[in-house]
Amino acid sequence: MSIKFIILGCGSSMGVPRPDGFFGNCDPKNKKNYRTRCSAFIKTSDENILIDTSPDLRQQLLRHKIKKIDKVFYSHMHADQTHGINDLRSFFINSRKQVNVFADNDTSKLLKKSFSYCFKSYSREYPATLKLNMLKKNSFIKHKNKNLRFKAIIVKHGSVNSNCFIIDKKIAYITDVSNIYKKDFSHFKNLKYLIIDCLWYNYHPSHFNLEQSLYFIKLFKPKKAILSNLSAVLDYNKLKRAIPKNVIPAHDGLTIEL
Repeated sequence: MSIKFIILGCGSSMGVPRPDGFFGNCDPKNKKNYRTRCSAFIKTSDENILIDTSPDLRQQLLRHKIKKIDKVFYSHMHADQTHGINDLRSFFINSRKQVNVFADNDTSKLLKKSFSYCFKSYSREYPATLKLNMLKKNSFIKHKNKNLRFKAIIVKHGSVNSNCFIIDKKIAYITDVSNIYKKDFSHFKNLKYLIIDCLWYNYHPSHFNLEQSLYFIKLFKPKKAILSNLSAVLDYNKLKRAIPKNVIPAHDGLTIEL
């Protein structure tokens, strides 16, 4: 069995279409333009791992028939990465074990303040469903009884920090970023896959635009790059025609085998 990496959602903070039905430049006839908010799923022979709990998590879990989650890693504190956290409760009900959640210090503070009921038992009927753990620079995920490195690298995301995740030195997942520090460039070189933030065409203070995304793709030279965190400005087919052959736009459900 190979490792599967699934992009559960590839849309920016309001998704496509927006809640008011606005499609922007996106053609509503193309299913790949329907984008839920960013979450990702890693399936190994031994573990199911979730990255971020988007507000659309319930829909994503049902679509992919995900019945078990062993670990959750948070990239950062923003609402479009955290507000689906309540949907993890069903996995506690099934296993009667708290789900291990990993977050950096700032994200941990936000989670404990905003979703205290997930981490603290209030009664027998409402026990704590999640166990909060500090995110480390190097963690491990199990596959075929081996430990594969799951590396977290801090990147700039506007006024806050975010975490990029690199799995087994093969794939990097970095959906919310405005700058990658030069000291960390070596970790991103010559990957099989680079999944990278690409909000729209113009400058944005908290995200890469298309020009910046392509700059870092050219710098890091992955075998294939995938543009994610896509807003309603970016139509799938128009974007695909405008980018190099080794780069593709993400779409919800895009699955990579490692």
